[in-house]
Amino acid sequence: MKLLLLGCTGFIGRELAPLLLNKGHKITLVSRKAAEEFSMNDDKTNYSFINVNPSIQSNWRENSPLYEALKESEGVINLAGEPIAEKRWNTNQCLEIEQSRLSTTQSLVNSIGNLRNPPRVLINGSAIGAYGTSEEKIFNEESPFGNDFLANLCKQWEGIALEKPKRTRLILLRIGIVLGSDGGALGKMLPVFRAGLGGPIGNGSQWMSWIHRTDLCELISQSLINRNYSGVINCVTPNPVTMSEFAKDLGKCLNKPSLISLPGPILRILLGDGAQVVLKGQKVESNKIKKLNFIFRYPSLDEALKSATN
Repeated sequence: MKLLLLGCTGFIGRELAPLLLNKGHKITLVSRKAAEEFSMNDDKTNYSFINVNPSIQSNWRENSPLYEALKESEGVINLAGEPIAEKRWNTNQCLEIEQSRLSTTQSLVNSIGNLRNPPRVLINGSAIGAYGTSEEKIFNEESPFGNDFLANLCKQWEGIALEKPKRTRLILLRIGIVLGSDGGALGKMLPVFRAGLGGPIGNGSQWMSWIHRTDLCELISQSLINRNYSGVINCVTPNPVTMSEFAKDLGKCLNKPSLISLPGPILRILLGDGAQVVLKGQKVESNKIKKLNFIFRYPSLDEALKSATN
């Protein structure tokens, strides 16, 4: 398939883009980064790069390189968005988190709607934050939206994606905590744990519903070609853990202690309201993945951590 990839030059894209090329797809990467910052180690016959600095939204005009690439695309993967928990939340940062998702997706969907032959499939990112947080409830694809900042953001984000043409199959990926050594939550925790200073964050009772990056990328790959993939899909393994369990298993994997906890008040000083992303969690399961008979390469945390830390 000819694919257009938005927001796929970061942590997830570093594994996703090569996987799609290896499966025979032709891809066009769209990013604010310069092309030389994202090496594919390929002869470039099956991929191209479009720089959209300073923003994707301003590049959708008709006859632009981005619009022309969209016209030729059979599938679109949209994972664009400002990282959620890397900076302290304030008014400007929350606005950036919102607009980097909502404006980009609105521009994309509007452009798709103007095409005589729209893409066959649109894979749009979202997050399990759609459900809000809880230490007791178990959420699945049928659970209602929560009512905090992230839940309201996901509701708006998915609502925009739903405006796509009827001919375009839509998959809404509600992604859990993605594990990989070179980014995401685990990438930030590894240096601390390797120094022997690791431990649970907050009280340790919050749930972590996670997925290994390799499994997420394979889910995305299968979503492109399998029409049974449709609608909301929770991208999580069947084995969520608490923060305390996660810290214990990570310490064991690294042969390091995991006793020094990071108190919630300190994290709130660093991240403001954004601390809720790691201080609160949700126990999420995926009924859709069970029905699709997807086989996880890393279903257990032990296996995932060993893979990500070797």
